[in-house]
Amino acid sequence: MILQQLLRRYNRGDRDFADGSFRGVSWPRTVLSGADFARCDFTEADLSYTDMSRANLAASAMTDAQLVNTDLSGANLQRVHGIGTNFRRASLVGANLTGADLRMANLDDVDLSGANLTDVLLEGTSLRNANLTCAILPVSQLAKAHCEGAHLRATDIAVCRSAAVTSRWAAWSSS
Repeated sequence: MILQQLLRRYNRGDRDFADGSFRGVSWPRTVLSGADFARCDFTEADLSYTDMSRANLAASAMTDAQLVNTDLSGANLQRVHGIGTNFRRASLVGANLTGADLRMANLDDVDLSGANLTDVLLEGTSLRNANLTCAILPVSQLAKAHCEGAHLRATDIAVCRSAAVTSRWAAWSSS
């Protein structure tokens, strides 16, 4: 599907693009907020500067994709295959990355505040200067990642829960 076709459907209110193949597409600076891209193939795609906030990308292939400055806040990225993906300066605030494979990915300067990183594979991943405030992340998962300058300060759990309750966006459920 070419970008014009996808945007026509999106602008008519269609948000279901699940199970599609978008391998190698170049969609920089596109708004696709809230769209369902579950189980899609975005291998080697360029989605830089794209708004995919609250999108469902569960179980999608994003190997070697470019997501530089992409807004993925509140997105469902459970079980995403993102080996070697470039997320530099992306917003993953409140995103659900449970079980994602992000080995060798670039998460430098990424905002992961409030994100769920349970069971994420981070071997060889760069998290330099990343913001992990209030993120759900067992410290043991960081053992094989590069975390120089990452914001890992412990924050009061009650404060984190309060922030989640008062946030203005709704994330995809973990069902």
